[in-house]
Amino acid sequence: MNKVIFLLIHIGALLGLYVGATWTAILLCVACYLVRMFAITAGYHRLFSHRSYKTSRPFQFVLGFLGATAAQKGPLWWAASHRHHHQHSDTEDDIHSPHTQGFWWAHVGWVMSEVQDEADMGLVKDLTHLPELRLLEHYHFVPPLMFLGLIGALGWVLHSLFPEAGTPMQHLTWGAFMSTVLLYHGTFSINSLAHLLGRRRYETKDQSRNSFLLALITLGEGWHNNHHRYPSSERQGFYWWELDVSHLVLRLCEMLGLVWDLKRPPASAFR
Repeated sequence: MNKVIFLLIHIGALLGLYVGATWTAILLCVACYLVRMFAITAGYHRLFSHRSYKTSRPFQFVLGFLGATAAQKGPLWWAASHRHHHQHSDTEDDIHSPHTQGFWWAHVGWVMSEVQDEADMGLVKDLTHLPELRLLEHYHFVPPLMFLGLIGALGWVLHSLFPEAGTPMQHLTWGAFMSTVLLYHGTFSINSLAHLLGRRRYETKDQSRNSFLLALITLGEGWHNNHHRYPSSERQGFYWWELDVSHLVLRLCEMLGLVWDLKRPPASAFR
């Protein structure tokens, strides 16, 4: 990830604090966060990284495109990096372990490092044969730019029709930049905090933990110990009280015929 762009997005978010916000701008920020967090959790993570359910190629591309608007590079890079993490979780070879490289590196240092500019595409051979995903990977910078343009245009339209809703700059800084920064740190908290804080239901080889707060922030990814014990399961909150919003949305998508064959945790997971 280009560190200059990463820092500029953060500066754009800080500009949002300077220009102020309206309720419309804040709601736009929340909506952009939720839609793209779902694309990251359900698309980049549960579909591309773990193949924990099946879907059509068009819907798969939609999830990949929406995930790419979060400016976390392409789905192939993301999936390859994540599969590498699972192979070496919390060892010296892990690309983002707070136990071996420290909290800062696990949270944001690794994504800003040039060492991680490239990922081992040999880990995602099941994805690289799809030309639409290779195209999305090669031009992974296009979806964020399109998203930026869309939010800018939406902000102008809202201001033209409803001046009291806020200025175009307020909508741009909160809808685009602030939501993206929140997405960064929400996603990265699973790499860092989810290996430090929370409870361990299963004795895994790593230090993954379950956290309701992180699950709330990331639409279900905070049940990280569950996930590391049964990584092929689409559902990550195993019990009714373990809120997993991405799973609930995917169940709805299953009812609509958009996805199918959602992998469940085995009976042995419930004890």
